Amino acid sequence: MTTQALAGEQPGSPMLSAARQVAPIVMGYLPVGAAYGVLAQQAGLSLLNTVLMSVLVYAGSAQLIAVAMFAAGLNPVSIIATTFVVNLRHLLMSASLAPNLKSWNKWELALFAYEVTDESFAVHSVRFARGDLNKTTCFGINGLAQVSWVLASFAGYFAGASIPSVEPLGIDYALPAMFIALLVMQMKNGLHVLVAGFSGLLALVLNQAGAAQWSVILATVIGATFGAGVESWTRK
Repeated sequence: MTTQALAGEQPGSPMLSAARQVAPIVMGYLPVGAAYGVLAQQAGLSLLNTVLMSVLVYAGSAQLIAVAMFAAGLNPVSIIATTFVVNLRHLLMSASLAPNLKSWNKWELALFAYEVTDESFAVHSVRFARGDLNKTTCFGINGLAQVSWVLASFAGYFAGASIPSVEPLGIDYALPAMFIALLVMQMKNGLHVLVAGFSGLLALVLNQAGAAQWSVILATVIGATFGAGVESWTRK
């Protein structure tokens, strides 16, 4: 067995491995990023602001929420506060990945964290679990994913004038569909299925109860605690 196989890395060059693993993310980002571009154009944002948000903020759900709030005429403080709460889940994702990155330099950690999204987190979690810690692959996945998002935002902005609404096209379902595919990739046993189902139902209940943007964060914490408890109990 080769050293590469023992390390858990994918065969071929690191960038080719990154391209293969990021493909599902790109397929989801292209339609959703275009939808964001359309909505941004219709909300009155300039092309520069639309693209800069994809470059600097790079958070799909937060960008879509920010555009909707901008279109509604809400003040900047409300927009910043809301998107901050929406993105608090990144604290949990970063904490989960951190143990695998102890040998990295601070600038590498900063660059990696800057481009981590829900989707790339799912891919990296699977990679790290099998021992694939190649830095080039890590940055390749993150970089290719963001480039696809920025390009889709750019294209969507120009298409905005000729698309009255994205809902009839079904583009708004691309992101949930991508999340489902990434979730299935991480399910290895019955406990994973149980925790995923429990957390999903809990998020729906919390959302209906008025938790709104906090529902996902609370459901994640409670679901992870539930899963850890069940795992400890079954081992005993």
